[in-house]
Amino acid sequence: MRRAVIERRTSETQIALGLALDGKGRYRVRSGIRFLDHMLELVARHGAFDLRVDARGDLDVDQHHTVEDLGIALGEAVSKALGARTGINRAGYFVMPMDETLAVAAVDLGGRPHAVVDLRAPAARVGDLQTELVHDFFEGFAIGARANVHVKVLYGRSSHHKIEAVFKAFARALRVACARDKRLAKMLPSTKGLL
Repeated sequence: MRRAVIERRTSETQIALGLALDGKGRYRVRSGIRFLDHMLELVARHGAFDLRVDARGDLDVDQHHTVEDLGIALGEAVSKALGARTGINRAGYFVMPMDETLAVAAVDLGGRPHAVVDLRAPAARVGDLQTELVHDFFEGFAIGARANVHVKVLYGRSSHHKIEAVFKAFARALRVACARDKRLAKMLPSTKGLL
């Protein structure tokens, strides 16, 4: 199984994260931000990844450091678990409906970090999560995984549904991108010879 363990310790956060790409959607997530925990649980379940997260951050200051660093740590775990990235699909996308909301996500594990996040979520908070930090999470992931990540809400009403649909779409797009392609076998999914 493709697995990784990441320990990320800064003066602002302490994160221990374990990931199995070929998992069964099992999770144990504790970040101190319950709505973020729920989103990471969705990533595990919809991505069919096994995910363990134990994070402590300076939440008395702000949520930013914890959210961004969790994105970075998850991205680093994906990158480490993929190793040389040979034989994978490399890219994936998914369109996710959630009641009145429709969201799309596309992921390319091509080695270049970039994130585009278009939530259209007007609420300042959903549950206990600052809505604007969803962008920081995906940007952190893109940096850690060396990936292009594009997530967009096409339409919807509920900020809760918009964020949840984006995380579910991201999980399923990432699952496709990480999946092995038998026809590529041990080939690198690039004509450059490097990802």
